Amino acid sequence: MEGGDSVDETVTKPPSQTVIDAVADAEGIDPADLRPPAYDPLHAVVDPDSLDALFSDRADGAPRPTGCVTFSYCGYVVTVASDGSVVVRDPADVEPDE
Repeated sequence: MEGGDSVDETVTKPPSQTVIDAVADAEGIDPADLRPPAYDPLHAVVDPDSLDALFSDRADGAPRPTGCVTFSYCGYVVTVASDGSVVVRDPADVEPDE
């Protein structure tokens, strides 16, 4: 680009979208195909807005403390962490204590 203009193409997806993308990847499908009737909607197991709010900055802009949330979705155990990472695991690979 001329004139010193630059565009920051970094886009941070909300956790709910990252979950959909990660599960679709685990299934080997496009995220747009992760829909009923073949797949349950995300809101059937967790409120997507609440999930996004849980990991968003506070109203004053301060980051939330670290943490994670784990739930079952589409036959997987999904863990969303405060750093934005999403881990999708087969239930057979999860220790009983988790």
